[in-house]
Amino acid sequence: MSKVKAKTQQPASQKKNNVKNKKKHWFEKKLKKKKLLSDNQGNDASQQMQPPKDVQQFSANWKVLQEMLKASQPEKKQPVTPKHPNGALHKKEARKNDSKNISKNGAGPRQTDAGKEVKHKTVPNNVVPKDSRVTSKVPAVLETGQSTAPKRKGNSGKSNGEQAAKKIKSVVEKTKPTEDDLWFDDVDPDDIEATVGAEAAEIMRKKQGIQKNNDTESVLVKEKAFEGFTKAVAIDCEMVGVGPDGEESILARVSLVNQFGKCIYDKFVKPTEKVTDYRTAVSGIRPEDIRNGEDVHTVQREVADILKGRIVVGHAIHNDLKILLLDHPKKKIRDTQKYKPFKKIAKSGRPSLKVLCREVLNVKVQQGEHSSVQDAQATMRLYTLVKKQWEAEIKASHKNKDSVKKSKRKPKLAKNKGRNLVGL
Repeated sequence: MSKVKAKTQQPASQKKNNVKNKKKHWFEKKLKKKKLLSDNQGNDASQQMQPPKDVQQFSANWKVLQEMLKASQPEKKQPVTPKHPNGALHKKEARKNDSKNISKNGAGPRQTDAGKEVKHKTVPNNVVPKDSRVTSKVPAVLETGQSTAPKRKGNSGKSNGEQAAKKIKSVVEKTKPTEDDLWFDDVDPDDIEATVGAEAAEIMRKKQGIQKNNDTESVLVKEKAFEGFTKAVAIDCEMVGVGPDGEESILARVSLVNQFGKCIYDKFVKPTEKVTDYRTAVSGIRPEDIRNGEDVHTVQREVADILKGRIVVGHAIHNDLKILLLDHPKKKIRDTQKYKPFKKIAKSGRPSLKVLCREVLNVKVQQGEHSSVQDAQATMRLYTLVKKQWEAEIKASHKNKDSVKKSKRKPKLAKNKGRNLVGL
C-alpha cells in the first residue's frame, strides 16, 4: 500500500510542474508569433516606403498615387457670389476657381520629355491629405500674367505715354527759372546754359548786359574793313614735333592779321626734319598740309619784312619769335598774356588765350583743333579793345623813365688842389 501511495503522490507534483511548463511554452509561442507578425509588418512597410527600382514599378506607383489623391481630396461646394452689373467680380471669382483647378490637377510631379526617366517616391496616407489641403488653399499664378484688377473708365481711352508726357510737362512748367532764382551775378552765362538751361542763361545775360554771340568770326573780324597792312599786326604760329618722342618743335604754319582781323599772310612751312608728332589735336596740322609747304627761309624773310617797323601783337609772343628765329624791338611788342589788367580779369599770372576770350570777349575759341588765323584774330581783338588805355600806359611809363634820367645828377668828384700835406 505504501508503494502505491508513493506512486500516486509523485504524479500530483509532476502534474503541477507540467501545467506550469505548458503555460510557459504557450506564452513563448504566442510572443514568438507576435514578433514574427511585427517583423513581417515592418518589412512590408519598409518595402512600401522604399522608392521603386524596377521600370515596371513606376506606372503602378503612379496609378496608386493618383487614386490616393483623388480619394483624399474632399469635395467642396463653390460659394454662390452675387452678380454685379459690371460683372468684374464675377470674372475675378471665375479666374480664382480656374487657378484652383489648375493647382489641383498639377498636384503630382511634372512630366519631363519622353526620353528622360524620372523617379517618384511613394507618399504615405497620412501625408497626402495635408499636402492636398495646402495646395488647395494657395492660389496659383495665372499663366497669362494679366492683373485681375478692374480698369478705371477714366483712363481707358488714354495711353501710358500720353500720361507720362503730361506729367513731364507739368514738372518742367513748375521748374522754369526766374530772375529771383538767379540771384548770383558772377557766373558765366555759358556755364549756366550747360548746367541749368538756355532760359536761365538768357536771364543771366540780360542781368549782365551781355549779348550772345553765335558767330565767332563776326566778333573777331570787322566786316568791310581794310584788308592790307596796318600799323599793328598780330601773329601766331603752329608747330609740329620732331625727334624720338616728338618733344622738339619746328615751324609748320605762320599766320598774320591786320588791325581789323583780316588775314594778310598765311602759309604752311615744309619741315626740315622728319616729323614724329603732328600734334593734330592741338595744331590742326596734317601731313598733306606741310608736304608741299613753303621753304622755311623764305617764310622767315617774308615775315621779317612785314613785322619791320610795326607793332606786333601776340599771345606769349616770345614762343612765335623764337621758332621763327627772329627778333623785334621790345617797345613794339604787345603781349596779351603779360598785360596786367587781363591778368586780374582771368585771376591768373599767365592766362591762356581761351580763358581771356571767354572772360573778356565772351567768345569761345580753341574748342577743338587750333587755327593760327583765329588765334591771331583773337589776340588782335583783345588788343584793339584796350588799345587806347594800353598805349597811354606805355607813353606814361616812357615819360616817367625820361624824367627820372634827367633828375639824376652825377656825383661831384673831389678836387685835388695839388697841395702836398707834409707830415709832422
